[in-house]
Amino acid sequence: MSATTIVVARPDPTIVDKVAAQLPVCKQSTPNSATKTSPPAHISLVAGAVAGGFEATATYPFEFAKTRAQLYAGGSKNPFTVIVQVARANGFGAIYTGCSTLIIGTAVKAGVRFLSFDAIRSQLADECGVLSPGRGLLAGMLAGTVESVVAVTPTERIKTALIDDAKSHHQFRGGIHAAKSILVAQGVPGLYRGLLSTTMKQSATSAVRMGSYNVLKEFLRRKNLAQNSVTTFATGALAGTITVYATQPFDTIKTRSQSAKGASTSEALRSVLRETGVCGFWRGSTMRLGRLVFSGGIVFTVYEKIVALLHKPN
Repeated sequence: MSATTIVVARPDPTIVDKVAAQLPVCKQSTPNSATKTSPPAHISLVAGAVAGGFEATATYPFEFAKTRAQLYAGGSKNPFTVIVQVARANGFGAIYTGCSTLIIGTAVKAGVRFLSFDAIRSQLADECGVLSPGRGLLAGMLAGTVESVVAVTPTERIKTALIDDAKSHHQFRGGIHAAKSILVAQGVPGLYRGLLSTTMKQSATSAVRMGSYNVLKEFLRRKNLAQNSVTTFATGALAGTITVYATQPFDTIKTRSQSAKGASTSEALRSVLRETGVCGFWRGSTMRLGRLVFSGGIVFTVYEKIVALLHKPN
């Protein structure tokens, strides 16, 4: 019986190289890498809620000034002027009118936003965990839609009604009383007044904010720049600046819709055009810029610190 010789063909090196070039090449995860797995759902929720509550408390005076500017066309456009005038006339505490409602609402919405964004990101990211700019915008938009329905619309409605009421009617004694009064007078739909404009604004804001932050973080990673609290704050602040001017018209219409009297989206749109013209859609942008620059820096920095503290990937 003759021996059988088995010959194993060696693959052509050029073919191997071509196949390898088509496979995803993922760099090892490092502290500076944006290609990381999403944290567990409960950590995203807790970290987002803490970051949102902290950010809302620190930046509320700018939110108060912005809302006043959008409700009353004849007022000052300088946020510091509005804050000083109200503090002198009604005391320092007056610039925190509706603050408790916003803090609770912001904590809930930030928790929902990061929870939704991280869950959606894990589904849309590529094999290396990287989210493309387009998919980042989509993830942010979907997360913004979820947070608008779950938390933002009712809390913004109460906050806006409180600020409007404090200047004119003085019929609400606080956030809970305002919520009860709106429910009695208008039912659940009253708390969801401005749902369409709020969802448009929130989905656009979240898409731009989360999407631009994702792009900027990936850019820093590619440039091998250090990822620390300073760069995180600066990245978040820049994302906040982009967000303000891209989405301000939605915010203005939303505020008009959620005044104490209330208005439909179309009525709010017509009232802005009638009273202040096209430029009126960007009214309050300086106040909102003051808030979102600090807000973006604070919320992303606190969020990532809390996640790093609670989540230890294997």
